Amino acid sequence: MSLDELPQKKLASSEAVRFARSDSRFRSLSPAPIPIPTAPSFRSLIESASDERVNHDAVTSHESENGSISTVSSTVSSVESEKAAYEFLAQTPIKSTDTHLVEFSEAMRTVAKALRQVAEGKAAAQAEAAEWKRKYELEMAHKQQSKIKGCGSSIDNELEKLANQLTLEKPASDQTGCCGNHGICSHEILQDAIPGPNPPSSHKMVRRKASFRLSWGCNGNKNGQHNHDFVSFEKGDITTAERSNKQILLKWESSPQTVLFITKPNSNSVRVLCAEMVRWLKEHKNINVVVEPRVSKELLTEDSYYNFIQTWHDDEEIKMLHTKIDLIVTLGGDGTVLWAASLFKGPVPPVVAFSLGSLGFMTPFLSEQYRDCLDNVLNGPFSITLRNRLQCHVIRDSAKDELETEEPILVLNEVTIDRGISSYLTYLECYCDSSFVTCVQGDGLIISTTSGSTAYSLAAGGSMVHPQVPGILFTPICPHSLSFRPLILPEYVTLRVQVPYNSRGQAWASFDGKDRKLLSPGDALICSMSPWPVPTACLMDSTTDFLRSIHEGLHWNLRKSQSFDGPRD
Repeated sequence: MSLDELPQKKLASSEAVRFARSDSRFRSLSPAPIPIPTAPSFRSLIESASDERVNHDAVTSHESENGSISTVSSTVSSVESEKAAYEFLAQTPIKSTDTHLVEFSEAMRTVAKALRQVAEGKAAAQAEAAEWKRKYELEMAHKQQSKIKGCGSSIDNELEKLANQLTLEKPASDQTGCCGNHGICSHEILQDAIPGPNPPSSHKMVRRKASFRLSWGCNGNKNGQHNHDFVSFEKGDITTAERSNKQILLKWESSPQTVLFITKPNSNSVRVLCAEMVRWLKEHKNINVVVEPRVSKELLTEDSYYNFIQTWHDDEEIKMLHTKIDLIVTLGGDGTVLWAASLFKGPVPPVVAFSLGSLGFMTPFLSEQYRDCLDNVLNGPFSITLRNRLQCHVIRDSAKDELETEEPILVLNEVTIDRGISSYLTYLECYCDSSFVTCVQGDGLIISTTSGSTAYSLAAGGSMVHPQVPGILFTPICPHSLSFRPLILPEYVTLRVQVPYNSRGQAWASFDGKDRKLLSPGDALICSMSPWPVPTACLMDSTTDFLRSIHEGLHWNLRKSQSFDGPRD
């Protein structure tokens, strides 16, 4: 319905109301006439929505160019206009069969929806601009620090003040709803302090994080950029570039300041070593130390000397760990490394894993040499292995769309789908990028990373794969078919494993051996490669550490050599 037709629609509606008022029966049902909105008021609402869209585009472009955030008063007007539209729709409708009023009501709902989309889009744009502003200012601070490094204590004090200004702390006052009810508040994006009700100064987390640079080396040569393999098709001939062994090196651009310790629980030797390493880092390196709440309680009970250590108190603080921690030190086995990785739902700092467990494919460092190891890592550069993680989504059959799915789960080793306590075979339908792969009938299925290829997947008959090979392992568990062999798929595919409706039983999914979830008929599990790998420090290099681990951990191909009886005549 166009705006020019509104006066005619209004006349038709007015005639209907005038006839209703002259009818005594209608007067008994409706003692007070209900006002009918006129075309100018509807036109003003549409113009308001158009103005909001224009203001939103202008503000977004201005913020992108200047890298700054300003409070926009039109956000409040958008919310008020939307509220007014919904209040009008909530009024008692006229009991009439006039189709024009129905069309008018639908148009009002469309305007309200448009106003809501404008408000949500504006909040998202503000949040994105705030994040880019924070990154730009931190980069400028690091450049300024590198230019005037070593110029005296007075300049160091100025840099300290500049870094503190760049870090925006959360105001003490309550900011609930400070940017409205739609989207993400920019204050939450800009704040760099751990949220919480005024923690003590001794437990306050540091606000700066060390920066580093990655480089790729080949046969002793180091490059600042990685040359990927590419394909050439000149003159109709397809060739690939010469491949070379590239080892990733990490070099600190600023000194690391904060180290997180993750330890194996219920071990006296690990607790003693942790206390010794924490004391050494504080006294010799002046490093800020963060530990788990359990470890913090143990150390403070043992000696009040450790009152400088920091910890977290709730899940919200755990979500901000990646912005504070420069380095992770694990004391235990591979399970301790898995637990450390599970604390980070996004980027993971470099991990230095000391072998104090029963079996370790990811723990190359010896605890007896921790001083030399930490010295080399803190000074840099050092080799790292980027261990890919899987991102898993559980989609329930009752969900109307993907917005109602559960939170994603990141796994470093594998996700396992088995039959649990059911006496029936697991029946699963598997898809790869919407292409049907196969039906799994057996005890279950393992979807593993290459780092997890030496774990459960290996016990189920899967192949051992170098951890830096980008791939996803597809390994069945005791399949009821002799021809069902394991697969290795490229890292860019998306796997979907679904329990069909005609399955006799349910299935259970476990993620790195924990967090088991029930999969009923109709439920599905989506697995893809996560963009956040786990960087683990190498003792030598990725390949040497991998071969050493399978030789020492699995005694791979260990066999007594044949005796030599001398040359034959």
